[in-house]
Amino acid sequence: MTQSQAFTFDIDADGIGLVTIDMPGRAMNVLNPTLVEPFAALVQQLETDAALKGLVITSGKPTFIVGADIDQLTQITSAEEAFKLCEDLKSMLRRMEKCGKPVVAALNGTALGGGLELALACHARIALDDPKLKLGLPEVKLGLLPGGGGTQRLPRMIGIQKSFELITQGKELTAAKAKEMGLVTDLASSRDELLAKARAWCAANPKASQPWDNKGFRIPGGDSKSPAVVQVLAIAPSMANAKAHGNYPAITHIMSCLFEGCLLDFDAGSQVESRYFAACVVSQTSKNMIGTLWHQLNAIKKGQSRPKGVAESKVKKVGILGAGMMGAGIAYVSAKVGIDVVLLDTTQDNADKGKAYSQGLLDKAMARGRSTPDKRDALLARIKTTTSYDDLAGCDLVIEAVFEDRAIKAVCTQKAEAVIPASAVYASNTSTLPITGLATASARPQNFIGLHFFSPVDKMPLVEIIVGKETSDETLARGFDYVLQIGKTPIVVNDKRGFYTSRVFTTYIMEGMAMLGEGVHPRSIEVAGMKAGMPMPPLALQDEVSLSLSLYIAETTKKDLIAEGGPLPAVHPGFAVVQKIGGEHERIGKKASKGFYDYNGKEKSLWPGLLEVYPPVADQPSQQELVDRMLYAQANEAARCYEEKVVRSVADTNIGSIFGWGFAPNQGGALQFINAVGAKQFVERARELAAKYGPRFEPAAIVVKQAQEGGRFEDVGA
Repeated sequence: MTQSQAFTFDIDADGIGLVTIDMPGRAMNVLNPTLVEPFAALVQQLETDAALKGLVITSGKPTFIVGADIDQLTQITSAEEAFKLCEDLKSMLRRMEKCGKPVVAALNGTALGGGLELALACHARIALDDPKLKLGLPEVKLGLLPGGGGTQRLPRMIGIQKSFELITQGKELTAAKAKEMGLVTDLASSRDELLAKARAWCAANPKASQPWDNKGFRIPGGDSKSPAVVQVLAIAPSMANAKAHGNYPAITHIMSCLFEGCLLDFDAGSQVESRYFAACVVSQTSKNMIGTLWHQLNAIKKGQSRPKGVAESKVKKVGILGAGMMGAGIAYVSAKVGIDVVLLDTTQDNADKGKAYSQGLLDKAMARGRSTPDKRDALLARIKTTTSYDDLAGCDLVIEAVFEDRAIKAVCTQKAEAVIPASAVYASNTSTLPITGLATASARPQNFIGLHFFSPVDKMPLVEIIVGKETSDETLARGFDYVLQIGKTPIVVNDKRGFYTSRVFTTYIMEGMAMLGEGVHPRSIEVAGMKAGMPMPPLALQDEVSLSLSLYIAETTKKDLIAEGGPLPAVHPGFAVVQKIGGEHERIGKKASKGFYDYNGKEKSLWPGLLEVYPPVADQPSQQELVDRMLYAQANEAARCYEEKVVRSVADTNIGSIFGWGFAPNQGGALQFINAVGAKQFVERARELAAKYGPRFEPAAIVVKQAQEGGRFEDVGA
């Protein structure tokens, strides 16, 4: 047996080599020099050693290889450097697949990005038939494209059309689905069978070659010139742009790789891919996305905002007060990870309806082949519905998810605390009411915290943890651990009205409504929202939130501020539009089938009456002007939140903006938007907008200081 730092290598009696990749000091294997350099030497041995008849590549970790080393990519400073990195890797893979001997990838676990590309360069792929095993090329989610030959091998295996979908969307497949599509050669039920089948394939194919290296090869379904593919290529850019709105250069580059590469022979197409990969690596979009969605997200998941020195904890039993949409969703995500749930409401019927939400999700999962009756029944058995607070006995954590009314919440707190252990954490799912105020109803405010989930809970990845004035570090750590336990991403914020996400999110929809009030055409507003990179346009989003809720929150906030004796903030010009449409015209949003839009089942269209209530002015602003207003309003408010220490880190601020309300992911988050624009230019543009539209655009003092003295938003030590 020979051993490198990255893998072990054994040759059996039949001359078949077994490479077991197990990189030290890493939870998962990645493609970086530690692996690639000794692997290149192994490829040379495969080419020259007559005793070595073939190769089986597997992993000593639960996953195979999860992609390239992102840290290595972020150190690249030029397109030339990126191109060379690509070409060097591909040269090695090309030698491996043209060596005239069989090479089989024995996929014992997930293979993503460069890991799957290495497997595609093998002559066969045998995969463990495990539902947890995923195969995919997700590079587009970081503003990149597959740079190890993925855009060329994939279409030559499954055709151009299917490749478009998989690569531009970054889809991940199960092993069974991958076999059905032709990506995987065979499946195995155990590791022993996996290796046995891989060795058997080598023995049966002693002079293996890739299909595209054989004379007369044709791309399945046709190359880029064939009539059927031409039809796909004609509409693919418009379909991609309908979702991406030109904000993701990688999508355009992927389409170019597929189109151009499939007009050429494999090696020329592979070089085309390297050029487009280099363009992606040095783009501002990929820098934004990698910085936030890789480095900052990983920092959060490793506990950057978690108090140090507090032992890790697991929740065994959670009580949820209120079985409405939020409570039902929290019950589902908790039960899904094995936590026992007590779902409490004022009537048994309401509580049972909340549990039925989980049943509905599980039935859908079963219909799609993603769950089984046994798994469904086991999850549902963990959710106990009740109307009795006595059933909360023994809960480690209680989450209140009732209506946004301080008096109702206070009653819930007191009834629950009379039953739960003294050590239990009590959390409110409030989205706007200050936690310190709610904690006055608690006999143990040090155990009181905010856990703000987002709807729908089963899909939204973020939980905003709100720390009250008396919340202890232990309580924060336990809340943080619970959020990670249920597979969500936690951000930690301090207790100020609106917290972080609700406060900044509001600036987006309010700006859209202010535009409407100024006479900007509603269709222009909605298109600008999508062009800005937001997941939903502002008027449609306000309908989803409901105008009646916005009016209620505004009234409640006003009463609270008067009672506190504090100054009332300036009223946003967009609020007058909420009052007119939601109040005077009683169009309160989607739940009433009428708001800024008319709703007919799943169909919706802008309410024609909007043009009568707010006639469009003759001189309409440019789309870029509208996009700037939407992005600058959010980024500026996020900077104020950071300046006021509402948010505790740059990572929390950026990730919270993307995962919380969908701030343009291509910008890398609200603060990264300012970094990318540059503080000086941001201040200049913000002041232009303030002069035209009002003082809400006056740049935050922290950005003005950066413009004067230099500096950017970044966490110390990041």
